[in-house]
Amino acid sequence: MPDKQSTKTVRKIVLSIVSILVILIIVLFVSGYKYYTSSLEPLEPESNTDVPIEIPIGSSRTDIARILEENEIIKSAFVFNYHLRFTGEEGFQAGYYLFSPSMSTEEIVTQLQEGGTPIMEESAGEITIPEGFTVEQVAIVIEQQTDYSVEDFFQLIESEGFLEEKLQEYPELLDDAMTVKEDTLYTLEGYLYPATYEFLDDTSLDELVTQMIDRMDQVLNEYYTEIEKQDTTVHNILTLSSFVEREGITYEDREKIAGVFYNRLDVGMALQTDVSVTYALGEHQKRITYDDLGVDSPYNLYEYKGLGPGPVNNPSEKAILATIYPAETEYMYFLADLTTREVYFSETYDQHLEYKNKYLD
Repeated sequence: MPDKQSTKTVRKIVLSIVSILVILIIVLFVSGYKYYTSSLEPLEPESNTDVPIEIPIGSSRTDIARILEENEIIKSAFVFNYHLRFTGEEGFQAGYYLFSPSMSTEEIVTQLQEGGTPIMEESAGEITIPEGFTVEQVAIVIEQQTDYSVEDFFQLIESEGFLEEKLQEYPELLDDAMTVKEDTLYTLEGYLYPATYEFLDDTSLDELVTQMIDRMDQVLNEYYTEIEKQDTTVHNILTLSSFVEREGITYEDREKIAGVFYNRLDVGMALQTDVSVTYALGEHQKRITYDDLGVDSPYNLYEYKGLGPGPVNNPSEKAILATIYPAETEYMYFLADLTTREVYFSETYDQHLEYKNKYLD
């Protein structure tokens, strides 16, 4: 049994180690904070130089930060980009600017949001990605409206180098997707925001796809905190949103459909969404047959419980919003009349069958 002197000695050693660790943590925190704040200070406070800079169309926040650092306007592209994401700044405009190394971060951000001299370069065209389109459908649209082929598109989005680069640029958005990429058919399914994008003659495919990822990141930026608060993931939200996108038409219906899916998940019931079966089959079908329901695929959520591997299309903001803030009901079932576009909700299976016989059969 150790004597009192030995116990005191051990206690002193432990306290000394803890004290050193606490001091190290404080030093690291203070040093990191000083580095962060100093990196956001003007590069040359006394400078009277104005530097002409072009922010090209389609530039992401990461691109803008890199351009500013390369032109010696800011100290650190990494810190500047992190600051933009942390503060939620967005709405930056392409154009020609005059920036000075003496400008503060706030002045630079304000000027980027207000816009510079417009780039007069003529747009080569627009490409529209409809809401709820799959990655394969996006590839076809790109082939039809640009000089890039379906093969070019898939070679890019399945490239490990491209995916790792986008992960570094959009960690909050893509971290979960990269974690489960071995289980999903396409890593970026669900992450290409459906919208209209302008492109120029010299716009690369990388830049075009990056615009779609960047737009999804901008849309979700407002909801990242809420998603974390709900103890879920971006990947889960986009997965459920992709079902909600195709199952409902009006926002009110989508809120209720999202609520039905959450109710089913809570009791361990299969989601049984036809959208998942269609994706598993690899082809669009208006009506799913009983034979289709048996397709052997982890995306078939009649056969498998839970959310499945991932998104089955690229959802809109309204579908995402309905998924994050679903209607709280006791509904466990719903069915849609494709002719009238009415959606009928029910709490029991018997009531569901009654609606099915009345409105669909």
